[in-house]
Amino acid sequence: MKALDGRIRDGDFLVVSEKALAVATGKIIDENIVKPSWQAKFLASFWMRVVWGYNFGYLCGFGVRLLRRLRDYPLESGSRHKQLALEQAGLLQALMFGSEGGIDGSNLAYSYVSLPLKNAEVFAQKIATALLDNFNKSVCVIVADTDKTYLFRNFYFTPRPTPMRGIKSFGGVASYVLGRILKFKRSSTPLAVVGSALSAREALTITNIADRARGPGSGATVWDMAARFKVAVDGVSWEMLDAVGHKPLVIVRRLDA
Repeated sequence: MKALDGRIRDGDFLVVSEKALAVATGKIIDENIVKPSWQAKFLASFWMRVVWGYNFGYLCGFGVRLLRRLRDYPLESGSRHKQLALEQAGLLQALMFGSEGGIDGSNLAYSYVSLPLKNAEVFAQKIATALLDNFNKSVCVIVADTDKTYLFRNFYFTPRPTPMRGIKSFGGVASYVLGRILKFKRSSTPLAVVGSALSAREALTITNIADRARGPGSGATVWDMAARFKVAVDGVSWEMLDAVGHKPLVIVRRLDA
């Protein structure tokens, strides 16, 4: 709350990173304790290295660097990650190339990953109430994730589970590939909105603004994070992350406010 004292105003939109809430509440897990099945090993080898490294990667318009990384997908740590995705999110999410079911290792050290919140609206309500109690400010709180929602006219869909009302979640890997192939406009995904009756389009506009302001932190992906510090994907330490500025809270304000 100290970070918002003197900055937050009535009518502001406070966009809160789901990752920050997950870490703060202990919803992280060390993948080193996960034992991969043969299905997970298959996903880490053939599916990631061949299907994503070539077929899906080309269809989705991935750049040369990402394609190269997918073709060199780590077998041991990758198998553990896919096993966790299978257990936590199911097959359609495990078939994704990253952030399967909202499971994310970026901006976390070693082999830790964060798990998605199942009660994002509860957290948003608690934050909105605390702002009213402590600062007497009525604020719209939005919990958001960087996983993308795709926009097709007035229809919004995402592979990410549990988005806000008005955004459809279905298909896992299928909706991701569809959105990328058809080059639909995309935005980071609002998971919960408390304090204002926003439409899905309005919430998507706000989360997209906040996402651009927040930046990628230590890296948009675990590969980017490892490249930044010149270590292996599971070699980033907490000390390295502490040296990078992180912005879990972003205030978005109307121009006429």
